[in-house]
Amino acid sequence: MASVTIRNLDEGVVERLKSKAKDNGRSLEAELREILSTEARRASTKELIAEADRIAAMTPKDRPQTDSVKIIREFRDSR
Repeated sequence: MASVTIRNLDEGVVERLKSKAKDNGRSLEAELREILSTEARRASTKELIAEADRIAAMTPKDRPQTDSVKIIREFRDSR
């Protein structure tokens, strides 16, 4: 396993992280490990755009696209 050192953290940030760790029943180190692991698994903006492009490519170019905002507004107005 790798190790990482983070310097010059604001004391307020550290205190909030300690509080979160306590609330979650973890040590500060375990809380930081969880936060970093969760963030590392999250898709990047580049990956999300690629997935949106992949999905958009499934619809033929000659078929008109409906703006999702319009669909959402119509749904809300119908309630």
